[in-house]
Amino acid sequence: MIKDVQNQKDLRNIPIQKVGVKDVEIPLKIERKTKDNKSELEVVYAKTKMSVSLPSDFKGTHMSRFIEILNDYKKESLLSTDIERVLFDMKNRLDATNAYLKFDFKYFIKKYAPISKLESLMCYNCAFEGELDEDCNFNFYLIVCVPITTLCPCSKEISDFGAHNQRALLKLKVSYDNDKHIWLEDLIKMAESCASSEIYPLLKREDEKFVTEAAYKNPKFVEDVIRDVVVKLNENPVIKFYEAEIEAMESIHNHNAWAYQKCYK
Repeated sequence: MIKDVQNQKDLRNIPIQKVGVKDVEIPLKIERKTKDNKSELEVVYAKTKMSVSLPSDFKGTHMSRFIEILNDYKKESLLSTDIERVLFDMKNRLDATNAYLKFDFKYFIKKYAPISKLESLMCYNCAFEGELDEDCNFNFYLIVCVPITTLCPCSKEISDFGAHNQRALLKLKVSYDNDKHIWLEDLIKMAESCASSEIYPLLKREDEKFVTEAAYKNPKFVEDVIRDVVVKLNENPVIKFYEAEIEAMESIHNHNAWAYQKCYK
């Protein structure tokens, strides 16, 4: 019989809030929105973070069981309802009161340059996140990080010509009930609509002229962007909680501009 050290008692009387594995690389099946508002399955590369709570008298958790659970679900597409099942499985098989799961992945959306209409793929960092507490309350979060352009209204106002602009990163984290659904594509499109200008992977000269002038006609502070985002998130009846955060990598300052808003609806 091989000795199982992790099953021994621990006498320090310190429970651990989260213990588990991270950066587990897996192929993740998700649903992509099609042009006719239907769905199709797509496999994305994902890094997984999984954890459970550990009682004070447990020396360690069973790390291998996290991987076993992932293997059990790897053939399924994982939406919020499926993630809830995974969390319940983690909680039961690891004798835990709480469970946490996050999939970070890159999501590619086809974009067309505004004038030349040349096609290219835009990459967005996205995540599915779920948590299950001791009372079996489940929360699911959809997360997107959207690169955008902001142009400074103050710079435009005081300059004889030109205005400084910069790339910014707009991060949204939203939660909604299991019987509802929000597409990644729709959340990303909404975020881009709040920018001074969208960002495109491929631009020819006529496209560059268009986006530069579009941003100049639509100057925004980070405060403007976050407020526009909040208005649209508040108008969405499906969303019950959100966090919105923008960071602008300032082009003429040695610091970044930043704004954040959180709301329970």
